[in-house]
Amino acid sequence: MKKLLLLLLTSYTLMANALPQSITTTIKSIDKNGQITLATAVPKGMSGIVVHDYGNGLSAITNAVITDSNAKATLLKYTAIPHDNIPNIKTASQVNDKVILGNFYSNALLIAPDATSYANITKQFKKTWIHPDMFALDFMKNSQSAISFNNIEEFAKKNQVGLVLIASNHGLFILDPISKTFIGKNDISVNTDKAMKPFFARFKQMDTSVFGMSKVTLTDYDKAINNLIK
Repeated sequence: MKKLLLLLLTSYTLMANALPQSITTTIKSIDKNGQITLATAVPKGMSGIVVHDYGNGLSAITNAVITDSNAKATLLKYTAIPHDNIPNIKTASQVNDKVILGNFYSNALLIAPDATSYANITKQFKKTWIHPDMFALDFMKNSQSAISFNNIEEFAKKNQVGLVLIASNHGLFILDPISKTFIGKNDISVNTDKAMKPFFARFKQMDTSVFGMSKVTLTDYDKAINNLIK
């Protein structure tokens, strides 16, 4: 009995600490304002795409989508691959079109305070990890001073990042960077007493002046994270 109880408790902990997964459903209805009803109830704040099937093995993405409550979602213009030489899809999203939510959730970025926290957390989840060095380069190039929803979203769109995990001493917060919505929280917490400024990357110190720009004052890790999760 004790072994069974331990197994159940372990299973519950693993489920509670799991990361959000991609969900595939379909459009059940579309109203005149462009809001859709999905065939499946899904969590609020998930981003994804609508795929229209033309038959004969041909399909195309017609819209981006962000979920609301009660199986509702909003259709948005799809701009994940902006390029003048790529033609725009003119087809409108339709009832029964496929909706793939979290289409890039296998790609994740972890924002952590130090190398030890980063290594410990990434070992726990099987994801394609986008290293924060890439985010740091964008961060410095754009003369940013603090992590924000906007600079996370911009980086995520350019690099097909589906989930952003933000480590703090209050837990591990799971962000959909496109909807800018926290869609989960994990009970893993980290010590931020020796946090790098503004977040962990393999640079001794971030310096925007290397890109020929004036140096900015970087925001402390805890302050920036608390502004996001408040």
